Amino acid sequence: MTEPLSLPVRRIAHLDMDAFYASVELLRYPQLRGLPVVIGGARRPADAVLLQQYGQQTLADIPPEAFPRLNDYVGRGVITTATYAARAFGIGSAMGLMKAAKQCPQAILLPVDFDQYRHYSRLFKAEILKIAPVMEDRGIDEVYIDLTEVHGSQEVGGMVLGERIQAAIYDATGLTCSIGIAPNKLLAKMASEFNKPNGISVLYTSDLAARIWPLPCRKINGIGPKTEAKLQANSIYTIGDLAACCPEWLQQHFGSVYGSWLYRAALGEDERTLQTHTEPVSLSRETTFDRDLHAVKDKAELSAIFTRLCERLADDLKRKGYVARTVGVKIRYDNFKSLTRELTAYVCTAEAKTLRALAGQCLKRAPLDRRLRLLGVRVGALVKVGEIADLPPPLAVCEPGLPAQLSLRLG
Repeated sequence: MTEPLSLPVRRIAHLDMDAFYASVELLRYPQLRGLPVVIGGARRPADAVLLQQYGQQTLADIPPEAFPRLNDYVGRGVITTATYAARAFGIGSAMGLMKAAKQCPQAILLPVDFDQYRHYSRLFKAEILKIAPVMEDRGIDEVYIDLTEVHGSQEVGGMVLGERIQAAIYDATGLTCSIGIAPNKLLAKMASEFNKPNGISVLYTSDLAARIWPLPCRKINGIGPKTEAKLQANSIYTIGDLAACCPEWLQQHFGSVYGSWLYRAALGEDERTLQTHTEPVSLSRETTFDRDLHAVKDKAELSAIFTRLCERLADDLKRKGYVARTVGVKIRYDNFKSLTRELTAYVCTAEAKTLRALAGQCLKRAPLDRRLRLLGVRVGALVKVGEIADLPPPLAVCEPGLPAQLSLRLG
């Protein structure tokens, strides 16, 4: 009698590039390795200025003392990312640059270069796909990988395969990554934080009590500060505490769906499969001003910024192969209150001038009696170029007052 073949144990990896933006910058400026470096504020180009100022032949020749310091920054920019040396001072992503300057004034400040980051993102993902073809793209610097059917996935729980992926990425890019390997996405995401940077952590279901349950509840991806505060108010501090809760009590206090999910997550249960193809719901561009701008007194500056946002958004659409039918704007006033306005037109477009005109109509519907600190433009109802279905006759746009040519069907 033939014995049934045993199925391979499910092995899912979460791969997170180490301080990705900062690490890409250190490829450009290797002389800054080991120093506290912050990425944020202004955008490129800055390299040409440094080369000209110091008369050096290559970027790597520029002395560290030549770079601007965080202490000299004036404005309202935020940190995009920071090196691990900078993070040791308690600064990190989304922190205001001026606030960070108080904690680490000597940190070097570099501008962002999203074109370069996207380039290296494509490189490292291409290396992964050469080894493991089932990958879920989670953004510019992280992915999930299904290793289950890949040769070597069962060796030391996937450790051997993880080391192979790490080496391939480093050889192709010079960058390091951290990998968590577990039976599902939930646990893999948590495991990838265990051994940063440039580490691999393998989790088995049997590790739950020893390695997962002692962690604070916030470590579960999907538990935010409000839920954490509510849990702590009920003396639930660790994932183990959460796992010991009565499921009915969680459903009563957090709702049927979310309460059930909390209990399953605490037990390490996650049946989600990898999504290898997803369509973006929307795209947006926004900027926070260095100073509050007045709609009338700073009209020319605001107009230029507004146009530039629409141009960048149009470039994003064309690069990704989409056209949009819904356009909106986002405003944040000097009192930190935010407002959005949106309209849907009988047009599909990726043209900057059209986006600018549609977004302008949204802006006219917003009160501009206060100074502005942030302006953003968003597009939705995205359609792949070449898959545009028949639209209603080009008779009008849902929002009156647009130039006549915008009622035309655009591609």
